[in-house]
Amino acid sequence: MYLDHFGLREAPFRITPHTEFFFAGANRGATLEALIYAITHDEGIVKVSGEVGSGKTMLCRMLLEKLPDNVETVYLANPSLSRDEILYAIAEELQTPLPEARSHLLLRSLQDRLLEIYAAGRQVVVMIDEAHAMPPETLEEIRLLSNLESNRHKLLHIVLFGQPELDDHLGEKNMRQLKERITHNFALEPLRRSDIGSYLMFRIRAAGYHGPDLFTPGAIQLISKASEGLTRRINILADKALLSAFSENRHQIDTRQIKAAIRDAQFNPMRDGNAKPMTWIAGAGAISLIAALAYFAGSYTSASAPVPASTVATPTPAATATDALPQATVASASTTYAPSMPQIPPAPLPEKPPTLAERIAASEDWLKNTPDTHYFIQLLNTDGNNQREVEIFLESNTGSLDPQQIRVYRSRLSGRERLGVIYGDYPTHEAARAELHTLAKTSSISNPYIRTVSKLR
Repeated sequence: MYLDHFGLREAPFRITPHTEFFFAGANRGATLEALIYAITHDEGIVKVSGEVGSGKTMLCRMLLEKLPDNVETVYLANPSLSRDEILYAIAEELQTPLPEARSHLLLRSLQDRLLEIYAAGRQVVVMIDEAHAMPPETLEEIRLLSNLESNRHKLLHIVLFGQPELDDHLGEKNMRQLKERITHNFALEPLRRSDIGSYLMFRIRAAGYHGPDLFTPGAIQLISKASEGLTRRINILADKALLSAFSENRHQIDTRQIKAAIRDAQFNPMRDGNAKPMTWIAGAGAISLIAALAYFAGSYTSASAPVPASTVATPTPAATATDALPQATVASASTTYAPSMPQIPPAPLPEKPPTLAERIAASEDWLKNTPDTHYFIQLLNTDGNNQREVEIFLESNTGSLDPQQIRVYRSRLSGRERLGVIYGDYPTHEAARAELHTLAKTSSISNPYIRTVSKLR
């Protein structure tokens, strides 16, 4: 209804997970990479927990898209399956011949099929959504499935997605054998207030919006408080606010529209009221994997490696300008300094940043001399008439980026003029990917991605 009003090609805040709207900020992108690494390089069960609406299903859908081609995935969305039904569901997904009776025959057939897949150099990953709602006997069957193995490797990798109640179930005495097989635990953190504005703008730009920021700081503050950082709640409030603004013929979302959306949504508080930190918790024997994943995950904790108190530095107050001078030289503005007093040269004026035209010219020179096989990181891509958007982007992000690596280009594709902001020059995809993960941790830029110089040409 409001799409034309805001210049959108599709609804930006649908609550069903669409992977083109995956927000890689707030450590989501790093968590996805760490999950992929854990699934493809380890043999234990992986668990991902988070509150209702924190983004677990979206993360699951992204895994289905991003896992390597040699990985066969089985996605189970129905948590109420019995122990026999889950065997049939997995066997059917893997095109396994199904015996008509006796579950032990089905298990044998499933193992034979998994051995065939393993012999072909492929992996099988079973992703179970809403695992907190699974019956205890079905969770026990999951444990038995994790025992299927060749003479050297596990035949089946399992990822459990669930609400915090899953942790409660696994803490029960009769679940201790399953819990011990879980080597990696991920907890999805609700978005912090500092990330919510970036998230909102990322979603509407992914839906085709090209204008200035839609949400005022006051609106973002209200959304942060009412949603408690849960992405589903953020989406619901933002969608209702856009509809309200459309009905009032307004093109900016302020506190008035958000208050109306909050009244209509009628959210209940989260069960514990406290956001849990996003953590990477490694089980016993996984220290080497932790070291490898330090590259991917922006922050993780290990139950076996607490941070010593002595390593936490306490900042000391900065010295004032008068502290650096002898007491006798500190005087009023009318004081005449002694001739022997060394003269302090005035601080140099800060360099004037290059204009947009100068940046574009420098980028054209760079493009002429850079091999087609090199890579760079795309930070922003917008219409050619959105010059002010590019200038605001540069002003907002230059402090967290190396100014020498920022470039602006102007291009024309299918008769449409475009402006783009790119970053870096990398001879290999691995080098560009390493920098991309650094950006995800140190900047608030939404959804940067890697491109080749040949594509830009």
